[in-house]
Amino acid sequence: MLSSGLAYASSLPASTWAILVVAAAATGIAKTALPGAATLAVALFAAVLPAKESTGTMLVLLLIGDVLAIWMYRHDADWSELRRLVPGVLAGVVLGAVFLHLVSDEAARRLIGALLLVLIAATLALMRLPEPPEVQGPLGRAIYGTAAGFTTMAANAGGPVTTMYFLASRFSVMTFLGTTAWFFFTVNLVKLPLSIGLGLIRAETLWVDLALVPVVIVSALAGRWLAARMDKRIFDPLVTILTVASAAHLLV
Repeated sequence: MLSSGLAYASSLPASTWAILVVAAAATGIAKTALPGAATLAVALFAAVLPAKESTGTMLVLLLIGDVLAIWMYRHDADWSELRRLVPGVLAGVVLGAVFLHLVSDEAARRLIGALLLVLIAATLALMRLPEPPEVQGPLGRAIYGTAAGFTTMAANAGGPVTTMYFLASRFSVMTFLGTTAWFFFTVNLVKLPLSIGLGLIRAETLWVDLALVPVVIVSALAGRWLAARMDKRIFDPLVTILTVASAAHLLV
């Protein structure tokens, strides 16, 4: 197992490793400063690794980033809001698993991309109203929670939904990042045994993760430094733009 893992890692060309390093850096930044940057990481991993290998490799790195983020923002999460989102998210994960069983990967990706863009547009429109509706009510939590669980299970694309929900909730930058960190750590932890059972995470790909972990750590620390200095008037529009790009990427 050791020799096969090393052989796999060493077989990747230098150009692939260069792209993976950039993707790992984007992962760290996404976890501690700009959530939408994870889209870049997803695209880069998928461009240089087979689909299943890219998904499993990235999930491990996402969990590393999650652990760093929850340590950095451990005092900033809105725990009551997280608890209220749980039922909808769990229902969405189940729906996403059933959906994956029934449709092809390509069809799932495009449909989810279209649904995300519709949800983002609706959320932005609601936020521009003179008196925006309260999204943290039972109906809002059910809609956004289920959509987040569904999209993260079906296409690793839960970020746009939760980003729009937390933006509409008008969290501060730090509360936004802390709540997001704990949310995705929990979701990704639930996905871990499923991914192992499906063969998405293997000993060979763990060697690639091991080499990329230092990049994630350094970029996550840089992201924390950036977040502490970012004004909310800059943070919200920037995160919104990256979120729209995240959803649009699924349609390409």
